[in-house]
Amino acid sequence: MNERIELLLRKIGELQDELHREMSLLASRFRYTVEQRKVIFEKDVAAYHRRLRQNVWRFILNAQLPIILVAPFIYSMVIPLVILDLFLALYQAVCFPVYGIKKVPRGDFIVIDRQYLQYLNIFERFNCVYCGYANGLIGYAREVGARTENYWCPIKHAQRIKEAHSLYSDFEEYGDADGYRARLKRLYGEKTP
Repeated sequence: MNERIELLLRKIGELQDELHREMSLLASRFRYTVEQRKVIFEKDVAAYHRRLRQNVWRFILNAQLPIILVAPFIYSMVIPLVILDLFLALYQAVCFPVYGIKKVPRGDFIVIDRQYLQYLNIFERFNCVYCGYANGLIGYAREVGARTENYWCPIKHAQRIKEAHSLYSDFEEYGDADGYRARLKRLYGEKTP
């Protein structure tokens, strides 16, 4: 890989680490801890949050009609999402051992913890759980796809990708036939996939 690109990737990694450190400082500011994947707020903060919770009936009465009308379409997406989730699990269980690919830990991507926010009413909590699942699942699927692409076709595209996946920067350059063949030989010996 090009030295300048390696330097930039290293800087991006350092900035991501710094961003995560700054974000973790917010936990102390908002006075909560995370214990065994459960978020615990200090008692006075939790009480304050409960006082801010909007009444369910007021929430429903204040909802705009177009939002109510499209809700069934939004929630019906859970069907293909669950099917995708099941197929990803099956795909990894069947194919990844054959390819020698390390499985993607689902829990690293699907994080559902907003239900602990006492200032959300039941509908807001449900929506937050739904979005956490849906977006986490898409990230999980992306990583499964990234690991598969890394095995079968680790070549960068000629055209720019808006947000490349986690393994993309390690792929061979577009047009570098020698690099691609050398990579396959390095990974698989004379037996290519």
